[in-house]
Amino acid sequence: MFDVSSEEITEGSLPRALLFLSTPLVVQQYVVVLQQVVDVFWLGRVSEDAVAAVGLVAPLVGLLSLVTSVGVIGGRVLVAQNVGADDEAEARRAGFHATVLVGAANVVLAALVYFLAADVVGLLNPGEAVLPLAATYLTVTTFGRIFGGMSDAIESGFVGWGDSRASMVVNVAAVLTNVVLDPFLVVGWGIPGFTGYGIFGAAAATAIGYVVGFSVALAGLRVARTNFTIHWRDVGFDPDTARSLLEVGVPKAGQEGGRQVARLVVIAIVSAVGGSAGLAAYTVGARISTVAFVPAAAVGSAVSSVVGQNVGAGKASRATRATWLATAATAGGMAVLGTVQFFLPGAIAGVFAPTLAGDALAYTVTYLEILAVGYWAFGVIYPVQGGFNGAGKTQVSMVATLLQYWTVRLPIAVLGAYVFVLAVPVHAVFWAITLSNVVAAVGVAAYFWYETSGGGGLIQRAATAAAAD
Repeated sequence: MFDVSSEEITEGSLPRALLFLSTPLVVQQYVVVLQQVVDVFWLGRVSEDAVAAVGLVAPLVGLLSLVTSVGVIGGRVLVAQNVGADDEAEARRAGFHATVLVGAANVVLAALVYFLAADVVGLLNPGEAVLPLAATYLTVTTFGRIFGGMSDAIESGFVGWGDSRASMVVNVAAVLTNVVLDPFLVVGWGIPGFTGYGIFGAAAATAIGYVVGFSVALAGLRVARTNFTIHWRDVGFDPDTARSLLEVGVPKAGQEGGRQVARLVVIAIVSAVGGSAGLAAYTVGARISTVAFVPAAAVGSAVSSVVGQNVGAGKASRATRATWLATAATAGGMAVLGTVQFFLPGAIAGVFAPTLAGDALAYTVTYLEILAVGYWAFGVIYPVQGGFNGAGKTQVSMVATLLQYWTVRLPIAVLGAYVFVLAVPVHAVFWAITLSNVVAAVGVAAYFWYETSGGGGLIQRAATAAAAD
C-alpha cells in the first residue's frame, strides 16, 4: 500500500498519486513534530526557562539546517525530474551527491557551534538563566544533525523517486527513539533517585534519534523493495550533478535563511516586549501550530515530487493541475483545523504546557486564537510553493518567503509593538505572524495562476528545458 510508480505519477490518477505520496509524508511529519512537542512536554515539567530556551534556539537550529535544506530540496527535485525522464543512473548520482554534501557541511558546523554556541546565543540577550540551557541544547543537537542531515538527504531521494513510505519509516525510527528516551533522560521518569538531565537529556535523546534514523536510512538503500538505491558505481564526484544540485538547492537555503533570521528578530521583539512569559507563549504556540500545518507541509513535499516527475516527462499541464488540486484540498482541511483551535485554545494550551500560568498562559491562549484565523493560508502556501519547487524554480519560493517575512511580518510587528503600541504589545507580533501568512498565501497563488494560465508560463518552460537536457 502507498506504493506509487513513476507511471502512475505521470499517467495515472492525480488524486491517487497525491494521496498515496502525501499520506506517509503526513505521518512522517507528525512524527517529526511529535519529537518537538515531546521535548516541550517534558521540559514544561522542568521549568519555564527550559521551555523558553528551546524556543530561543529554534531559529538558530533552522539557520544551521540551511546546508541540509540545499541537499534535501535539490536532491528531491533532481531525483524526481531524472526519474520522470527515465534517467535512473543520474537520479542515483544526485542522491549520493546530496548526502555527501550535507554530511560534510554539518561536520564543519558542529565544530563551529562547539566553540561559539554561548557567544551566539548571548547575542539574543536571553538572560542568565536561559543562556546556558539554550547553548547546551544547541550544541548537542547540532552534533546529532550530522547524522540527521544525511538521513534527510537520503529520504529526499526516496520521496523524489515516489517512495514516501521508506522516508516515513526512517523518521518513525528516529523519533520513536527520541520519544522513548525523553521521559527518562529529561526527568528521570520511573527511575528512583534520578531526576534526569533536564535540557541536556532532551538534546541527547534527539541526537540519539538522529543516529538511529540514519542507520535505518542506510539499511533502506539496500532493501530490494525500495526503488531508490545508491550503488558503488554512483560513488564519485560529478561536477555537472553537483552544479545542478546547488542551482536548485541554494535558493531554498536562501529562503530558509531569510525565514530563520526574521524569526530571530521576531523572537528578540517578543522577548523585549513580552519577557519570558511572551517567549514561553511564542514557543508553545509555534509548536502547536506546527502540529496543525504538518499536513500542508507534507502535501507540499508530495506536490514537488509529482510536479518534478511530470516536468521531467514533459507534462506541464498535468503538473499544474496537480498543484491546484492539492491546494484546494489542503486549504479546506486547514480551515477546519483552525476553527477547532479558535474555539478551544485554553484546553490545547493546558495539554501542551500545564505549568504555564499568569501572563504566560494568557499570552498563549491569545496567540493560539490569532494563529487559528490564518491556518487556511498554510494550505495554500505549501502546495503552491511545492509546485514551483518541483519545476526547479525554487527561487520563486525564496522570493515569496523573503517578502512574507521582511516586508510584511517584521514591519507590522515593529509598528504594532513600538510605534502604535497595542494595549498588550506582544499581541502585535502575534498578529504580524498571521497577517503575513495570509498575504503570502494570496500572493503565491496569484503568481502561480499568472504563470500557468493559458497553458504556458513557468512550468511549461521548465518542462521544455528538461526535455532539451
